[in-house]
Amino acid sequence: MLDAPVNTNEDDGALPEVAEAWVQGWTLSRATAPPVAVPGGYRVDVGLPGHLIRYVLPRFDPAVLRCLMGEPAAPGTWLKVCARPETVAAVLPTGWTVKDPEYMMTASLRFTEFPTPSGYRLQVTTQGAITDAEVLDTDEQVAARGRIARTGSFAVIDQVETSPSHRRRGLGRLVMGALGHRAATQGARTGVLVATRDGRGLYQSLDWTLHAPVTAAVFRPEEVAPPAR
Repeated sequence: MLDAPVNTNEDDGALPEVAEAWVQGWTLSRATAPPVAVPGGYRVDVGLPGHLIRYVLPRFDPAVLRCLMGEPAAPGTWLKVCARPETVAAVLPTGWTVKDPEYMMTASLRFTEFPTPSGYRLQVTTQGAITDAEVLDTDEQVAARGRIARTGSFAVIDQVETSPSHRRRGLGRLVMGALGHRAATQGARTGVLVATRDGRGLYQSLDWTLHAPVTAAVFRPEEVAPPAR
């Protein structure tokens, strides 16, 4: 199996092919409109309340970002930049709120599965480019889940979560192993995901490596409006 694309300098942002795969996979997973190329990155029309538009910039370019920020933004516009929070925050105008740090990670996909813990049942289904893995408990309730979207030689991991009452039982590892195994059997070579601070530890334990920091920001001017007098 080929190694995952390596980013030798995380401060330079994500490699173009990795960022493009993540954007394409995310739109497939979330069933949004396809991404549209814009100067310096991509625009996705998400169309959800509080998440109308998403811009993804694979690297930090202050000129591109200032140009983008110069256009009128609708509340609920999101920005994802492959750069550190302090770098992005320094050029954002009033009305933008920087969220918790995120991490773009990659891994070489392998034919590896993990045993299902007693009392649970693993269910994996594929429809087109999308594969879902669900772990069901004895009551047939979903205890953990996750999804991959295949795009070319990449598989984008998305929506991995474990119910609070079922955590610390290896279900997250089970889901990740099942998704990676299925993607590898379908010809994908590299996995890509964007992790939260809490999720990063799980993925590192499964040999995922940091590819680039990701800063998320949202335009919600009402969150920073001065108090009424």
